[in-house]
Amino acid sequence: MIALRIAAAAALAATMLVASASAQQGTRVRGTIEKLDGNVLSVKSRDGAELQITLTSNAQVVGVEKAALSDIKPGSFVGSAAMPQPDGSQKALEVHIFPEAMRGTGEGHRPYPPVQGSTMTNGTVENPVVAVDGQTMTVRYREGEKKIIVPPDVPIVTYVIGDKSDLKPGAHFTILSATKKDDGTLETARVNVGRNGVVPQ
Repeated sequence: MIALRIAAAAALAATMLVASASAQQGTRVRGTIEKLDGNVLSVKSRDGAELQITLTSNAQVVGVEKAALSDIKPGSFVGSAAMPQPDGSQKALEVHIFPEAMRGTGEGHRPYPPVQGSTMTNGTVENPVVAVDGQTMTVRYREGEKKIIVPPDVPIVTYVIGDKSDLKPGAHFTILSATKKDDGTLETARVNVGRNGVVPQ
């Protein structure tokens, strides 16, 4: 059982690394699930479009659960979409906590295309989250570090390994990179799906 969990976590980490590298090349889809029929996911996108998306045979389902600032510890590996501030710091728009098996996923600092002018920083929290000028954390990655300010109302979530049972009608989902096939249909190898009402970003 432990070996299976480790293998699943490793596969998920590999899938997320590929998705991070290819997200800008594919189609990003967000919305709510209507039904899953075999490997075909029927959804309603946020703009109201009714879509059918085929899941690849090895598609990964990533559960997204609500977390809290107190869940971020020194040494945690996190990702944060944020807006650059005049003093060089970053003001978080959202924070994702990765499980240990996914440490290193998307590590670095780069533009975050879904929100104009924003950035994405993935790295290791070097210091405790402290209440100085708001909640702050220093996130270190291979090329440097960023000070990230986390306002009280910013969504904080954690990723967990999920399965198709998470793809329930009404659940909110995000697909970072869906591939458009020659016949115009969409296909994806990964779905982020919210648990207990969480809305993945």
